[in-house]
Amino acid sequence: MNKDKMTTKDIEAVLTRQAAAILSVSADQVKADAPLHTLGVDSLGFVELLVFIEKEFKIKLMESGMTRDDFRTIHALAKCISQVKG
Repeated sequence: MNKDKMTTKDIEAVLTRQAAAILSVSADQVKADAPLHTLGVDSLGFVELLVFIEKEFKIKLMESGMTRDDFRTIHALAKCISQVKG
């Protein structure tokens, strides 16, 4: 899949699969609108997710202008990544 042409829904699916891998659960157990901490993502898991995002989507998070709210849920994160890559 062309990373530059991904929709927000595509990005959400990629993030959901990655979060599931980090949490060692199936992707259908990861709800995109649930706060990451309620899914069980701890600080180490969060860092893993950040590193994945930088590598997968070629985004420098420190320079992206993303806020804390952008990291609240997978859905919010996917929407923000879509806009940053826009």
